[in-house]
Amino acid sequence: MNMFQCDMPSDRPSSHFFPASVRSGELPRLCFLSYRQIRGFAMPVVAEYTGRAEIEVVDGTFGDALAIARDRLERGLVDAFVSAGSNASILRAGLQAPVATIQLSGFDLLQALIKARRISSRVGVVMYGQTIPELDEVKDLLNIEVMQHAYQTPDDARQRFEQLRREGFEVIVGSSLVVELAEQAGLHGLLAYSLGSVRKGFEDALELARVARLEAGRYEQLNGVLHNLQEAVLAVNRDNRVIAVNPPMQQLLGPPHARLIGQSLEAIEPELSLQPTLDSGQVERAVVQRFAQRDWVVNRTPIREHGEIVGAALTLYDARTIQEADTSLRIQQGRRQSAARHRFASLIGQSPAFLRAVQTARRFARTDLTVLIAGESGVGKELFAQSIHNESVRAGRPFVAVNCAAFPEALLESELFGYEEGAFTGSRRGGKRGLFEAAHTGTLFLDEIGDMPLQLQTRLLRVLQEREITRLGATAAIPVDVRVIAATHQPLNDMIAERRFRQDLFYRLNTLRLPLPPLRERREDIAPLAEAQVGRCLQRLGTRLDPARALAPLLPRLRAYDWPGNIRELENLGERIAVFLMQFDRLENVRYDELRHDLPELFADATASEVADDTGLSAARVAAALQAQGGNRQAAARQLGVSRSTLWRWMRERGAGAPGT
Repeated sequence: MNMFQCDMPSDRPSSHFFPASVRSGELPRLCFLSYRQIRGFAMPVVAEYTGRAEIEVVDGTFGDALAIARDRLERGLVDAFVSAGSNASILRAGLQAPVATIQLSGFDLLQALIKARRISSRVGVVMYGQTIPELDEVKDLLNIEVMQHAYQTPDDARQRFEQLRREGFEVIVGSSLVVELAEQAGLHGLLAYSLGSVRKGFEDALELARVARLEAGRYEQLNGVLHNLQEAVLAVNRDNRVIAVNPPMQQLLGPPHARLIGQSLEAIEPELSLQPTLDSGQVERAVVQRFAQRDWVVNRTPIREHGEIVGAALTLYDARTIQEADTSLRIQQGRRQSAARHRFASLIGQSPAFLRAVQTARRFARTDLTVLIAGESGVGKELFAQSIHNESVRAGRPFVAVNCAAFPEALLESELFGYEEGAFTGSRRGGKRGLFEAAHTGTLFLDEIGDMPLQLQTRLLRVLQEREITRLGATAAIPVDVRVIAATHQPLNDMIAERRFRQDLFYRLNTLRLPLPPLRERREDIAPLAEAQVGRCLQRLGTRLDPARALAPLLPRLRAYDWPGNIRELENLGERIAVFLMQFDRLENVRYDELRHDLPELFADATASEVADDTGLSAARVAAALQAQGGNRQAAARQLGVSRSTLWRWMRERGAGAPGT
């Protein structure tokens, strides 16, 4: 037996009320009834919750589990139970107490089958309750033989397992009991559950524990809690009569002084009825309902006392508030995700063009001047911006990124400079700080600066000159200490001539200029970049193929391709290559010719003269470069992204003569 503590997650709307008998700070009490195998597997998850709630971990199955659970209930030691498979079914049927089930998901089973496939092409599956018809489709996709059985009792499980063993199955996927049987027989047993499923089970148990602590008889305390909630909440007794209501719900259901206590909820508002909850005892969460000409997210929760349903609670969440919170959360998460994670050491490349760019960027990082990064789409401009920030004196300070092409003009202005309350219709109460303020003492990365509207270019120029911003609707200026790094793939000089970009802003941004080479000018880096990307993808997909060996047959085509989308395109093709490779357990079995369908870019119009060798050069590319440079081979080498000696060696090996100038 083990004792741990864990916390109640609060990421979902819920309405739960603690009675007076529950002291402030008293922790929820859970009992994790498990079998040895799943207990050992789940203990790391249990340990995550240390210090936040009390969890008793007890080994027990079937009849023993039910007896243990009843004992804990009679002694008042538990608020909710957590279990899986047969245990969960038995507890739910034999107890009038909350039981959270560790659910087996299709993804869990798929992961287990993928692991099993690495051991054997014949896999037995033995689960409690019933078989899973969808496995017939999965096994064809995984190219394995799957024989599945269901059991109802321990003896039934042993019989099913023995049948599989006699039929020569060496790998068994299933419940804790089945895994233990497999291990005792010297076979491979794989637990079907994942840590994510275990974690979800504990979260559900904690939710149920909070519900179990409701004490319906303490109406005054219940009303005190309700009055402090912004959501519209009410509670009814077993007869569906209102026993508690808070002001927001009072306002929805009638005049402020109308008497609702003691009235039948069915008579007051049938649409909000809690009678189905009282009858079924089932929790109903996050149901969208139209009421009073508004959309609400509705929770209906039974109130239990000593295992008996004594009432129910109703909570209405304004859907608009949830949507606003979700939008705000997404924005904040997006900003956190824009934090500078990349450093020069993490950038991949050894080509001369790439190393020159890194050397230049490192030099720029030692200054606090504005930098303009120029390069084609997908060359890694933001990666260089993050690396400059992390090697500058502003490292550890905010790094805020914004794509100037992703917002309409009005929204971009408010995002950059912020606004005061009432600045425009729909503005947030209390106003909002802009990205310049958010980046104070750090770096603001303005991506796609060439797409910034002219009017905003004027305001940006003033900020760069004066080092202060003025929020929309405000009169007072706010000083800001921000280093600006801008990036563009557009020809700003041409845009200046066309009066689409301010010349004075260009000169202000172009203090330090960092041109980044396209991938076709750094072909030596294609192989390591592709290997790194494919390796990450294969690891994420659970495939242990060696990425370097897997890519070797494709390198000539990868080097010959011109990569109009640059590194971003390479990453996308790497994903496709990894997904293609995951179907093979050995490299000897890979049918590379089938990649024509997944990678038409690499296989289109590929003649013998166009396919590059290990140097990344092909006859067609060399001829085109020499023609473009008027026969100047040194200039041609620069265009090809290789050294002069590499081009000299390539031409000598092919009898093309010694290089000239």
